[in-house]
Amino acid sequence: MTKEDIIKPENLVAKKPTLMNDNPMHYCPGCSHGVVHKLVAEVIEEMGLEDKAIGISPVGCAVFIYNYIDIDWQEAAHGRAPALATAIKRLWPDRLVFTYQGDGDLACIGTAETIHALNRGENITIIFINNAIYGMTGGQMAPTTLVGMKTATSPYGRDVHLHGYPLKMADIAAQLEGTAYVTRQSVQSVPAIRKAKKAIRKAFENSMAGKGSNLVEIVSTCNSGWKMSPAKSNEWMVENMFPFYPLGDLKDK
Repeated sequence: MTKEDIIKPENLVAKKPTLMNDNPMHYCPGCSHGVVHKLVAEVIEEMGLEDKAIGISPVGCAVFIYNYIDIDWQEAAHGRAPALATAIKRLWPDRLVFTYQGDGDLACIGTAETIHALNRGENITIIFINNAIYGMTGGQMAPTTLVGMKTATSPYGRDVHLHGYPLKMADIAAQLEGTAYVTRQSVQSVPAIRKAKKAIRKAFENSMAGKGSNLVEIVSTCNSGWKMSPAKSNEWMVENMFPFYPLGDLKDK
């Protein structure tokens, strides 16, 4: 096979999305964020919404998505991304408006904004990265930290009598009248990545069709916060996170 054969479109296996900037990824090796960034960029490009997409990035590791995807971005105060997304979508209803949030941002300081925006049926999509820990700020316990899971602020493991139970945000969202599509996916394998991409596209299509709110939770790893290698983090996630946060669609209106 010649070089010319290799670069023919019909022989193309994978390529960098045109919306992805050339900035080197700053994320820790094995982090799930980079994979999800690529999926978001691919879906926007495939839907032809490059000029109509507006992303909202708040605080934490998730905030730096604006460095990597070449669309319009607004940065929100900690936890307030759904409120800002609500305003933007109402002002420009023809735009694709989505938030990209971590579990500390969405499920702790942003709990009220998240639940009320979803319950109102705002035509937005919330992409929720759930790695059960505060990754950027030192590995503290998050609202989604599993029972018994050790973190910087729960060195003996999460104790329900002291810390309460982990929040299952997708399960809560699925019970709200305003949500159209609620799903929980992952990106630790090629089949999982394909399912996650389909879920993101479906949520974006719902948003553009005015069907209501959409929540796409991605159960993820944080090997730095978990103090594991990337490979061990994936194994731990499958063995411990998936039983508590089972994958699949929770609601498809």
